[in-house]
Amino acid sequence: MKIIMDERGKKYLIAKPQDFHSDLGIIKEEQIANASFGDTLITHLNKEFKVIKPNINDFIDLMDRRCSILIQKDIGTVIAKTGIGNSSKILDAGTGAGAIALNFGNIVGPEGHVYSYEIREDFAKIAKSNIESFGLNNIITVKNKDIKKGIDENNLDLVFLDLIKPYEIFEEVYDSLATGGYLAIYAPYIDQVETSYKIAKKLGFKDLAIVETLEREMEVRQQGTRPKTRMVGHSGYLLFGRKL
Repeated sequence: MKIIMDERGKKYLIAKPQDFHSDLGIIKEEQIANASFGDTLITHLNKEFKVIKPNINDFIDLMDRRCSILIQKDIGTVIAKTGIGNSSKILDAGTGAGAIALNFGNIVGPEGHVYSYEIREDFAKIAKSNIESFGLNNIITVKNKDIKKGIDENNLDLVFLDLIKPYEIFEEVYDSLATGGYLAIYAPYIDQVETSYKIAKKLGFKDLAIVETLEREMEVRQQGTRPKTRMVGHSGYLLFGRKL
C-alpha cells in the first residue's frame, strides 16, 4: 500500500496493483509497483507525483468510509485519558468504518488486541476491508454483532462505546473490565452523557469525568500571528469512568 501526492498536495491511496488515472495523467501499474517511498513518479502528461508511506492518519483520511467517524481531537483525548498502550486489550462498539479501531490497533501492537462490535453488516464489511488494507487484521477482530446481546471478552483495559444509549450495557461493561480498566463513551448530545454519568456512578465507576475537546489552529501572516477565524468546535462529549 502506497500514497501518491500530486503537485497540488492532493493525496491518493493506492491499495492494490492497478494503473492510476487522474486529470494530471496516467501512471502505469509497473511504475507504482517498482517505486520506493520518497520516489517521484512522472505521468504521461509529465506531471510529478511523490510516493509516500502512509501513516494511520493518512490512511483514515483516504479510506472507504460511507459514514461519519470520530475526529482526531476526540480520538487523541480517549487515548491520552485512558493510558492505553502496547499490549492493551480493548473493545469498541459502533465500529462504523473502523477509524477508532484502527487507531487503537495501531497503538496496542501485536501484543495487544482490539475487538470491535458492529451491528450493521455493511459497515462491518467496510471496516474489515479497511483494517485488512492497513495490515492490522491480525490485531483487530471485527464482529458483526449487537453488543447488547452480550460481551464475549473479559479482563479488558478499555471499553469504548459510540452508541445511542450506551448506558444500557454499563453493567456488562463493568463485569468485562479488568480492575483499573476504563469505560469511555462518545455522545453528541448532553442528555446522553448526563444519563450515562448518573448510571455509571450508581454502578460504582470511579474517576468519572465528562470532557469536551475544542481545537483551534493559529494562522501566520506577514502582518502577524493570530487564531484562525474558524475552529473545530463541538463534535461530541466524552465520558470516562474507571473500574477500581
